[in-house]
Amino acid sequence: MVEIKYSTTSRSSGNIAKLLALIIFLSTGLQSIAQTSYPDSLNRKKLNKLIIGSTAGYTLTMAGLGKVWYSGFDKQSFRFFDDSKEWYQVDKMGHFFGAYQISEISTHALRQTGLKKRKSQKIGALASFVMMSSIEVFDGYSAGYGASTSDLLANAMGASFFLGQQFLWDEIRIYPKFSFHTTQLANQRPEVLGGNFSEKLLKDYNGQTYWLSFDMDRFTPFPKWLNLAVGYGAHDFLFASKAENLSHGFSPYRQYYLSLDFDFSTIPTHSKALKTLIYFVNMIKLPSPTLEFSNNRVKAYALYF
Repeated sequence: MVEIKYSTTSRSSGNIAKLLALIIFLSTGLQSIAQTSYPDSLNRKKLNKLIIGSTAGYTLTMAGLGKVWYSGFDKQSFRFFDDSKEWYQVDKMGHFFGAYQISEISTHALRQTGLKKRKSQKIGALASFVMMSSIEVFDGYSAGYGASTSDLLANAMGASFFLGQQFLWDEIRIYPKFSFHTTQLANQRPEVLGGNFSEKLLKDYNGQTYWLSFDMDRFTPFPKWLNLAVGYGAHDFLFASKAENLSHGFSPYRQYYLSLDFDFSTIPTHSKALKTLIYFVNMIKLPSPTLEFSNNRVKAYALYF
């Protein structure tokens, strides 16, 4: 049997800590993401306020995580832990998604201070990578985890995906999105895959799907409100490695999806509250007709989430 280094929380549940860090930057960008125009000149007072506020909030969050989340594990010399082959890389999709979202929201927040567009984008992407990746330091010193080079790579790819589109098209045409449905597998190992819904949402990779939603009207004549999305997931995982799942009678497999998607940003409105709501709804891949390609078969869903 392959030895998996797990406590009752598991290496995978470290994404909870990363999600908490994400919330810090989501909260700093709530007002700015609704903006369609930005100041022409830099307001240094506003910029300093943003830097101080976000830095203080992030520092407090990291300190809290260091004391609460990692306190149950022994300390160790800093080490790396190779988890690149675990969970069929679904957890890496989460890092990619989070790094992209933080990059975009950070950029909006910086532009609200009057900082130039390109500089805001570069700093926003860098801030995203630093914030997501700094948690690997906690993992590296914790005997329950270990820093992950593949996590760092996924963080860099997510930030680069945002920045690259801005440099290529001067806009975003392909949006990372997320969807989730509960599975019965989590009930068989709730200490790892989650007991209640909120834990399952973060831990049960069997129910997570990560998407790239293509704004087709930016490439070819197409309805502005309708996108095409490709998705990725995995199923039949109770343990991180394929070998241990097989030894317990499970047969993990990858899932690929092709689906319709909706772009709610095309809804005309002058309401900042509604624009903010639309922004966050557009992070989620809503149920729609979908084809799943897995195990050399094709499944059709009238609605898949």
